[in-house]
Amino acid sequence: MKLSEVKNILNAQVVVGEEFLEREVHSACGSDLMSDVLAFVKDQALLLTGLVNGQVIRTAEMMDIKAVVFVRGKKPTDEVTALANEYSMVVMTTDAPLYAACGKLYCEGLVPKERLD
Repeated sequence: MKLSEVKNILNAQVVVGEEFLEREVHSACGSDLMSDVLAFVKDQALLLTGLVNGQVIRTAEMMDIKAVVFVRGKKPTDEVTALANEYSMVVMTTDAPLYAACGKLYCEGLVPKERLD
């Protein structure tokens, strides 16, 4: 799924990285615990979180996550946007809660490779 589709599905606003919206993501991780994100380890993933600080961007960079969506209307600080710019990362914000945002993306086809049917 392209990040431009994620933006539309979540009715999100792009804070940083508008020029990278044609990037593809193949999975998503929704968490406010960066230790869970570290355990997730997926290529071309999208991170959805309500935690808004520089550690989120640093963790995403370590895990090669190229896009972060802040949920519940959270707005990133200048530190967060500067780091995201430095790492050429897309940062979006949506008013949707974490559970609903993940659910919307799942319903639109952003599903794990090993689906539990």
